[in-house]
Amino acid sequence: MTTSQRLFVSFPEALVDRPMVYEIIKRFDVIPSIRRANVEEHSGWTILEISGEAQSIADSIAYLEELGCTVNQMEGDVLAG
Repeated sequence: MTTSQRLFVSFPEALVDRPMVYEIIKRFDVIPSIRRANVEEHSGWTILEISGEAQSIADSIAYLEELGCTVNQMEGDVLAG
């Protein structure tokens, strides 16, 4: 069953140049939508709305955390304000 989650993902300098969104697409067959993002020289964050099978989303989150990201679930409409 397909579901979706909104995630706030922050990442350290070591991951700024890494194509993490591409990696979760290829590894876990999920569909992420980047709702907002800010990437600077020493760190970054993105708000993702990620769709796919529940297990694939859970695996994607675990993978991002293994890489060194901090992942938090979000509620509400990201673009509303």
